Amino acid sequence: MENNFSLLTLFTGDIMTIFVSIVLVVFSILSWAVIIEKIRLWRAFKKNPVKVKPTDNLDVITDRLIRPYDKNLWFLNMVAYISPFIGLFGTVWGVMDSFASIGINQSVSIGVIAPGLAVALGTTALGLIAAVPAAIAHQFFAKKSDDLYDRLTDVCRELKSKK
Repeated sequence: MENNFSLLTLFTGDIMTIFVSIVLVVFSILSWAVIIEKIRLWRAFKKNPVKVKPTDNLDVITDRLIRPYDKNLWFLNMVAYISPFIGLFGTVWGVMDSFASIGINQSVSIGVIAPGLAVALGTTALGLIAAVPAAIAHQFFAKKSDDLYDRLTDVCRELKSKK
């Protein structure tokens, strides 16, 4: 008996599986791009922290200074939220394919069911591969951004009270 298993076949079954796989891979790549951008931004912040001067417009400075740190966090949140559902759709599609194979072959053997289930589990894995890093990064960077916002707000309050 020959084993023709390939990791690529898990994600290239039919047009719907290919579409789901491509969407999840693109989401994952874009999420990592945002994560790398945030890492660079926060490293630059460590080297050159934001400073608020008494001459700045204290009513708007905090929002303007925090904007780059909040930028694209919405995307990480979206990927973390919807990728498992897209993967689940791929799972349902693979299971439906397995049931269709049973109907066509009039057999319930593992050879009939396994390919559809393997594709189903492959898209589930892709959904989680996209979602988990995005969820972790979103929580991490959102917390850092919130902490920075709180510190800047406190500094602005202190500067306003000294005026």
